[in-house]
Amino acid sequence: MTATATEDDPYVLPMPSPDSPVVLRKWIRPSNPHPVSRYQDLIWPLAPLIDNPGTRLINVHWEKCPDRIRGQLKLPAWTMINGQLRPTRLRSRGMASRPRSSAEDMVSTCREWMRLARWLEKRGITDLAACTEDEWRQYPEERWKDGVGRGRAEKVLAWLTDLWLFDQLSAHPSGIARPPWDSEGIDDFLPAASNQGGGENSTEPLDPQVIGPLLVWAMRVIEDFADDILAAWAENRRLTALIGTVPTLEGGQAAVEAYLMPLIETGAPLPSTKNQGKNTVARTFIAATTGASGGQVDRLASKLGLPALTAQRPGPCPLEIPVTGRINGRPWRTHLDFNEAASLMKHLGTAAMIICLYLTGMRPQEAQGLRSGCCPDPEPGPNGAPGRHLIRSRHFKNVTDDDGNHVSEGEEREVPWVAITPVVHAIRVLERIVPEGEYLFSAAHHDFLFQRNHHGALKGEALNQRIEDFVAWANHEAMAHGLPSQAIPEDPHGSIGMSRFRRSLAWHIARRPGGLVALAIQYGHMRTVLDARASSGYGSRSRSGIHGVLDIETALAAADTAAHLRDRIAAGEKVSGPAARRAITGAASTPRFEGRIVPRTFARKAAKFLARDGVVLYDNPDAFVICAFKHDNALCEPEPGATAPRQYDCKEGCGNAVRTDTHARQLRDKADEVDRAAAFVPEKLAKRMRRNASNLRTRADAHDATAQTAEALT
Repeated sequence: MTATATEDDPYVLPMPSPDSPVVLRKWIRPSNPHPVSRYQDLIWPLAPLIDNPGTRLINVHWEKCPDRIRGQLKLPAWTMINGQLRPTRLRSRGMASRPRSSAEDMVSTCREWMRLARWLEKRGITDLAACTEDEWRQYPEERWKDGVGRGRAEKVLAWLTDLWLFDQLSAHPSGIARPPWDSEGIDDFLPAASNQGGGENSTEPLDPQVIGPLLVWAMRVIEDFADDILAAWAENRRLTALIGTVPTLEGGQAAVEAYLMPLIETGAPLPSTKNQGKNTVARTFIAATTGASGGQVDRLASKLGLPALTAQRPGPCPLEIPVTGRINGRPWRTHLDFNEAASLMKHLGTAAMIICLYLTGMRPQEAQGLRSGCCPDPEPGPNGAPGRHLIRSRHFKNVTDDDGNHVSEGEEREVPWVAITPVVHAIRVLERIVPEGEYLFSAAHHDFLFQRNHHGALKGEALNQRIEDFVAWANHEAMAHGLPSQAIPEDPHGSIGMSRFRRSLAWHIARRPGGLVALAIQYGHMRTVLDARASSGYGSRSRSGIHGVLDIETALAAADTAAHLRDRIAAGEKVSGPAARRAITGAASTPRFEGRIVPRTFARKAAKFLARDGVVLYDNPDAFVICAFKHDNALCEPEPGATAPRQYDCKEGCGNAVRTDTHARQLRDKADEVDRAAAFVPEKLAKRMRRNASNLRTRADAHDATAQTAEALT
């Protein structure tokens, strides 16, 4: 390709030299701090293209490419990184195509090209020009033997097509043939389709018995323990700064001896720490407490035989700060320990992350992008009423510039998130950890143990591990405090992980299983906020955000309620209530859904399903009724346009209520439970409880007196 030809075609880039930058300056934002490698290097960091704080920094490793094909692949890869596809090509690909993709997608593309290169080399092909239509037709069959799903396979074929496209746009094309699926269509080249969807809807919600105690512990750490933990960390840092402040060797050893000798002589426990599971001398704590250096502590410890004594008499490293946090009215610690300060800070940050993710519905990267100051205190509303706390944040999914190119740094959301009280408290705690304007989950400021200057925010893998560590710590605390019922069980679908919180929020709002999830009333209020879609824009700029996830879970819950009602009727149960006839009709017309994994296209169908005013059924286990929700009949005063009731505000006598024989039995069981509990409380409270039990039985009797069979009602 001549220089003139390159100038005539702006989509064909000039030939790079060995010293050419891997990423041209025009693609690097001024705020990006990462160095740029050279074309001749075997490792190409794409960090200069990454501005999303939650995205890990990634590289292209050319040593994994066969030597004789490497040069032919590096050129189209460099062209992909610094160029863009022709507009005519993008139009033929459809609406989802972009001139430039993300750094993560570029790395995945290069890896797939190298995989192809290794396959070609095994077949004796070391020139891309020899990759003809025959090889293209054979390669997918070999590739899918590794068990690639259809969705992933579509991406693989697109990446392979990009090799041909960017080879054409490079200064010296290799002449690789056009893949046949680019002209014939990809269907015949893909593996068999599966019935599983993709994206967040294919993620299993967390089990109610998991999220309940998990949220209890997260809120306990933020609400009750945060002041103690932050004070312990401040004292840990203050003491650590004193290490080595004693100026002379003799002075340091004298300070250590003055501290240790009384403990040794009286047989008291000695400050210890764990090293590979064994108790050993708390070198850092002793140095910090005395102002000696680590070497001075080591020399005296050796002289006094301290390692053996410490193994026999291990003791704590108590910090001289008060303990204010309580569990069940008792201090949660007798003292805060120097050794645990860093790990407690890690758990404090994790607790805040759990609350932010679960009680907002944010995507993980949106939470990772939050900065200090994102949630200011609101101005008072009309008549002095308190205003809502709003979270100003960035979103990253499908963000492009005016030319359709991927924008790694995302963009500020047009509408803010609404923060309920626990989220505000979590953010305030995080703002005490990081400097003003810094990421709330800054990787550098949350690295309490090693204090490394990491890039951006904590990454997904690290946060997922921290959640698992938090669960283990909370379970240890539950046992230590005699609270086995508050232990967090294993989730039946595997690790908790950040990606599962968003759908779990929608699942629990839609279903609210009585007694299993903390903050049930708060969930109801969150549905109210979420349903105010046009006014608050809570979840996103469009219905495809958290609203779509909530619609899906609500539709699935309603379908389950209809199926259960059909099963009860088939078993001979009778039905009562002003909406009984309407509920039977709705149950008969509602399809049964198997499982909880749904296609990503189901959100629109779910919204349409929920819009059938009067025949969508909502179970309310707390009120022992089914609500055949008809907006104009509802006594719970739903928001205008709401497609679901305020289940936390269900009122007896509502025109949407339906009861079955099962509900009547549950009412009597609950009444018996209340009566039993009344025997152990003061008489005034006992009278109120027995009166409540009597009301429950009255409702059950009313059902028995008015209930009819489905045949009689239809």
